[in-house]
Amino acid sequence: MRLSVLDQSVAIAGRPHEQSIRNTVALAKHCETLGYERFWVSEHHNHPTIVGTAPEIVMAAIAATTERIRIGSAGIMLPHYSPFKVAEVFRVLDALAPGRIDMGLGRAPGSDGRTAYALNPAANERPEHFPSDIRDLMAWVHNEPLVNGHPFAAVKAYPTGSTAPEIWILGSSDYGAQVAALFGLPYCYAWFFSDGAGGERAIDLYKRTYRPSERHPKPHSALCVSALAAPTMEEAQHHLTPRILNRLNRDRGLLGPLQSVEDAAKALKQYDPARIEKLRQDAFAGTGPEVMARIVELKDKVGVDEMAVVTWTYDEEARRRSYTELAKAF
Repeated sequence: MRLSVLDQSVAIAGRPHEQSIRNTVALAKHCETLGYERFWVSEHHNHPTIVGTAPEIVMAAIAATTERIRIGSAGIMLPHYSPFKVAEVFRVLDALAPGRIDMGLGRAPGSDGRTAYALNPAANERPEHFPSDIRDLMAWVHNEPLVNGHPFAAVKAYPTGSTAPEIWILGSSDYGAQVAALFGLPYCYAWFFSDGAGGERAIDLYKRTYRPSERHPKPHSALCVSALAAPTMEEAQHHLTPRILNRLNRDRGLLGPLQSVEDAAKALKQYDPARIEKLRQDAFAGTGPEVMARIVELKDKVGVDEMAVVTWTYDEEARRRSYTELAKAF
């Protein structure tokens, strides 16, 4: 099993947004020293909780401060962009960190409809082009011919090089699994989006319909889960409190920065205690060995090759320590 990290540059109450971006870059270096396989960063827009809006820029900063860990997008929301421009951006990233770049691609907007329109006025039409955009991206990224008769057949994505980004399809539905299987690409399911609802079905569909490709003769799958580890269960549950509040607020359409443990505990008094207790029990939270055991159990149950972990805490040191505890257990 390979173990990786997803970071979303979460806004923290009382702190400037730029600190969240800098914390992401610093965390990548920390996770590299711990031996993690990949470090992925997400793309969201007009979101008061998640301020990582430009993963390609954060990836470049991480590339400049790391040497081994793979760096990826989780993901680039392709309907917002020209596939050719995305290919160019990732060719440049590969030049900065040869052989270490992952291009994770998603079809969802990562925002609301109005924001998607602000990013790309043709955004409503683009999702239906997702498969053909993936096809073109694969050709441009690998400096291969586009399909016969393509209007941009003479256009090349520079810089070229001896290595190329590894393309992943990301998703939280059957659709992404089908696209990944069609093109013979690795696939990662966002288990943490919906507590795994539909995850086993999507992974099974991906494996059953997989069409081997030259670069990936066999299917390669991953899950991303939310997890938090600490020296004791009590400490883990303590630091989990703001995440519980965020989840309950999100379900009511209330978005905002992550609150302190103390403020979150006060705000949780308005919610059903049984619902809070259920979220605590279901959460991957505890000591490093306890959390790692649940990660491995889920990995074996669903039958994937890799697991990625996303961790939200108000206390940045607690977040770094969580990844340390998981790495030690791993």
